[in-house]
Amino acid sequence: MPTFEFDSLTSDGRKTAGTIEADSHCQAQQQLAGMCLCVNSLTECRKAKPFRKVGRDEFLLFNQQLASIAKAGIPLERGLRELAGDVDSPRMRRRINEIATELESGAPIEKAFGAHSSGFPELYGQILKAGVQSGQLAEMLTSLNRHVEMGRRAKRMIVEAVTYPAFILVLAAVIMSFCIANMDSVEAMYADMGMEHLPAFTRLVLSLGRHVADAWIGVGLFAGACVALAVCLNVTGAGRRFKERLLLKMPVLGRLLQRSLLSRLADGMRLLVGAGCDLPTCIRLSAAATGSGILQNECEPFARALEEGEDIASAGRQCRMIPPLFVYSAHIGAQRNELECHLANLSCMYEQQAQGNLARLHSLLMPIMLIIVAAIMTLCIVALLMPLMSLINSVQG
Repeated sequence: MPTFEFDSLTSDGRKTAGTIEADSHCQAQQQLAGMCLCVNSLTECRKAKPFRKVGRDEFLLFNQQLASIAKAGIPLERGLRELAGDVDSPRMRRRINEIATELESGAPIEKAFGAHSSGFPELYGQILKAGVQSGQLAEMLTSLNRHVEMGRRAKRMIVEAVTYPAFILVLAAVIMSFCIANMDSVEAMYADMGMEHLPAFTRLVLSLGRHVADAWIGVGLFAGACVALAVCLNVTGAGRRFKERLLLKMPVLGRLLQRSLLSRLADGMRLLVGAGCDLPTCIRLSAAATGSGILQNECEPFARALEEGEDIASAGRQCRMIPPLFVYSAHIGAQRNELECHLANLSCMYEQQAQGNLARLHSLLMPIMLIIVAAIMTLCIVALLMPLMSLINSVQG
């Protein structure tokens, strides 16, 4: 169906612009007239390219502004028009205007945002629908912002957990390479002193010093191969799951990743339960929102079992990644009609555990790296001093 771009005036004289789909130019004019818009220009445009994903910062700002408008009691479609005029990004402005146009034409809110699901989070339309129906749109949007912030904190923890060891390792390698590479001058000094036969350990360390550059080239090639492999694995869903499975099996880091995913899963379920979604939908959407392919695969049979009539405790037994405590707490919460509260407690608990794992990772790595660096530097010093000690002994003898 062709898409038409329009500029118009509302009944109260405000300028508005956007796009509308219609079979013909005449039908587009009729649709706009039905929305009480006075059309200034109407042109057919080419099929718009798919929108890229909204950045997290951009989405948080948009969501906060929308929450403020909802709190002020302004109708959603009018509020979106006002927001569009205040957005710097042309892509975002066009997206908001198109959503507002669909709402003004009578489309349900979840359908209007669902048409732009590639731009907004998957659960966004459901949250807005629940907020409008319950009259608590501002509260739901504020709660969603907290959920997105939690996801940001979780990803930052994982990135920090991966980059911190790498930084310490590179720093240690640079220090050791500097010590070993500067031993050529020591070898020349001993040669000037007439010491042709050096101890075996000293010769070994000096030989290593001559190959430091080659070693760094090898390290660079290995690091480049790892990055290329990670990029290739991200291309397919199976590759992403394989990479995630490797990370989950790593000591300390795997536990941190699991706790982070569980925290985001619980918080997403809490948000959707508060929005009035049924539990299977809550589980599916929350698992998808974590971005974990493994967790999505785990949660799909869980959701299907609930749809078939099983209780939470029975349905959750088949999940290996979700701990029994998570399932049992959700089961008790559902029985007591306190599911939202129990999920909030689980989310908080797993986030604290993830932070504890990150702190433990830091506390373990730093001493280990310092001991390794100190040990290698000590061996270098010993290797340097051994010929000197031999010389002193021979002079004394």
